[in-house]
Amino acid sequence: MAIETLYTPEQKRRRDASRWTIVQAVLAPFQFLVFIISLALIIRFLTTGNGETAATISIILKTATLYAIMVTGAVWEKDVFGQYLFARAFFWEDVFSMLVLALHTAYLGALAFGIGGDIAKMQLALAAYAAYVVNAGQFVWKLRLARLQSPTTAALEAGGVQ
Repeated sequence: MAIETLYTPEQKRRRDASRWTIVQAVLAPFQFLVFIISLALIIRFLTTGNGETAATISIILKTATLYAIMVTGAVWEKDVFGQYLFARAFFWEDVFSMLVLALHTAYLGALAFGIGGDIAKMQLALAAYAAYVVNAGQFVWKLRLARLQSPTTAALEAGGVQ
């Protein structure tokens, strides 16, 4: 039975050499911090009716960090796998990322065009955040798999030994 690896030895070399790997390593925890703060502000607004402006600004900031990590992540994927999105190793993560982007963008559209009430917009943001949590979990899982991937296993597979 073959052990599936995320990276070939060459892809791992490109991953380790890419400046976008560091960018992703910085942006991911920053985005999570923005998410936690924003989530708290949304919950505060929904439970007390106070802080709508702070919650709204935090959602916009969270969406901006999402766009930043998606664009730089696509460039990272190009560096490592030779294509901007939907590389085999991260196909399903990228597919779900499109849903996350769509929900965040739908919030911005609702905000910009005054669609829905304040509570409905905050609920849309919560749906976007729920999708983000699932997607973040997918990427954390892949990071864990990459760390568990032994150099010996990768070397054997690269040589065709299964």
